[in-house]
Amino acid sequence: MGFAKPIEQYLFGNLLTEIQVIMYLKDIIRGKRQMKKSIAVSFAIVSVATAGVLLTGCGSKEKKTEVTVFAAKSLNSVMDELCEKYNSEHPNVTFQTNYDSSGTLMTQIKEGAKCNIFFSAGVSQMDELQAGFDGGDIVEGSRKDLLNNQVCLVTWKGSDTKVTDFSRLSLAKDMALADLTVPVGQYTRKALINAGMAGAEYTEVDQLTDDVISEALWGLLINNCANVGAVASAVAEGANEIGTVYYSDTFGYEDQLEIIEKLPNSLTGDVIYPVAAVEGDNTSDAELEASQDFLDYLQSEEAVKLFEKYHFTVQ
Repeated sequence: MGFAKPIEQYLFGNLLTEIQVIMYLKDIIRGKRQMKKSIAVSFAIVSVATAGVLLTGCGSKEKKTEVTVFAAKSLNSVMDELCEKYNSEHPNVTFQTNYDSSGTLMTQIKEGAKCNIFFSAGVSQMDELQAGFDGGDIVEGSRKDLLNNQVCLVTWKGSDTKVTDFSRLSLAKDMALADLTVPVGQYTRKALINAGMAGAEYTEVDQLTDDVISEALWGLLINNCANVGAVASAVAEGANEIGTVYYSDTFGYEDQLEIIEKLPNSLTGDVIYPVAAVEGDNTSDAELEASQDFLDYLQSEEAVKLFEKYHFTVQ
């Protein structure tokens, strides 16, 4: 019996499997010329080949990058869908999402919460972060005023409310109203000032507490809500007679909410949604790269169609 077959005959694509290694060693041992040197050389070759298999296997697994998104509550449904679609095309990028009022999210970021992308329903919250905060900043050049929305006065279907437009709010028994820190609550208060319904002595939004509004509207009871989603739920469930939400928040509530009036921008001002990448002390290069790519995706044709489906207007 001759010497074992050349090792090349056991190779496939320059890689050795465990079975091939065993077969090759058996052939060597059975051979007449069982030279120690040949075996030593064989073991060296096998070691190198096995190491190549291990390294190749490790290199084939692409490391996942998690992007943390803080977005206004009114963006909840559309952002969930957008994140899912993006992930299907980029499986190495996963998302951690946090939805709440823009003011609450801004405070969390300033207090050190990890965030890669901030999508606000108000310009002032983004402006405040862009002015700088301890331990982080808005990534230069990443901000985009992406969306427009519209404030709507709504009631629950079948309420028989006597309120027929914004100027007749005082005819309602009670109203769900977002807090002063919430953009939709700020837009509503601004509309009260611009419509001359708050009293001549009140010219700033932060002056309009719930008590001030209640008094100005002849004792209208105010249900202070933490975010716009809470307003929509309170009215849709009939807990409150009327409330103000964004037009996008009426999506999915078509059978429960009736729009009394879409407030004109002359009363509320422009309802703009800015989005930007956020960089903290511990933000990795991979997170920054993935965040920027996702921001680009939010401006794609596919994303625009989804935003419009949820009643947003893309700038």
